[in-house]
Amino acid sequence: MIRLEGINKSFGRLHVLRDVSLEVQKGEVVCLIGPSGAGKSTLLRCINHLEPLDSGTIYIEGVPVYRYARGDQVIADSDRKIEVLRSEIGMVFQSFNLFPHFTALENLMVAPVHVRREPREQARRRALALLEKVGLSDKVDAYPHELSGGQQQRVAIARALAMQPKAMLFDEVTSALDPELIGEVLRVMRQLAAEGMTMLVVTHEMGFARDVADRVIFMADGMILEEGTPQQMFSAPKNERTRQFLQSILEPNASVEETRAFSGTASNVG
Repeated sequence: MIRLEGINKSFGRLHVLRDVSLEVQKGEVVCLIGPSGAGKSTLLRCINHLEPLDSGTIYIEGVPVYRYARGDQVIADSDRKIEVLRSEIGMVFQSFNLFPHFTALENLMVAPVHVRREPREQARRRALALLEKVGLSDKVDAYPHELSGGQQQRVAIARALAMQPKAMLFDEVTSALDPELIGEVLRVMRQLAAEGMTMLVVTHEMGFARDVADRVIFMADGMILEEGTPQQMFSAPKNERTRQFLQSILEPNASVEETRAFSGTASNVG
């Protein structure tokens, strides 16, 4: 579904992504973990072309996209094609980014109606179904300021799903939430994974990565240092940086879910 080859990205002198290559198969859930500043969020933004690459190639369903070489030529996709590609790869951010002057229902309808030119009634029916899916059928007419952080994030997930994406990117979507609200968002993500949605998830919620991911990737210093199944990564990581990172999760400021994820495995992590 998604393939990256030799991705590089710098901001000035800061080399954020260094020759990153990875694949995400259709229906696969891949969790990206690692310290802050590892390049995880930048990687997602490059996949959705919110940040242009310095070098490397991104493939969606085997087709090179955005900017790529074809023979001796460098091809740049048109703005319209990029817009279509973005609509097929949904993205949910740390901040909810809901339109404050729109209700929950209107937030879900705006992109299908104005980007895809869907009939309003068709977009409305899908939006209502998606709000029910994320447990917010009673908040159809609520404005963002009337919703809790967890409810707003669930609306944001439903809004991305309203475009019927082929894959979803999640960028630390629980990091701005109070601890008691994290579970309601993770439940929606677990449901999507169970339904076969292709997902690339940047997360610090180790319990979610352990229970839901097909594969876990550890990034540091803009590079992929280790990857494997959750069992391999959490029980017997091979890379010293991975071991140090996972051990740090057991510090007193670790979340309840993270602590639960590692109970019984600490002796293998450190």
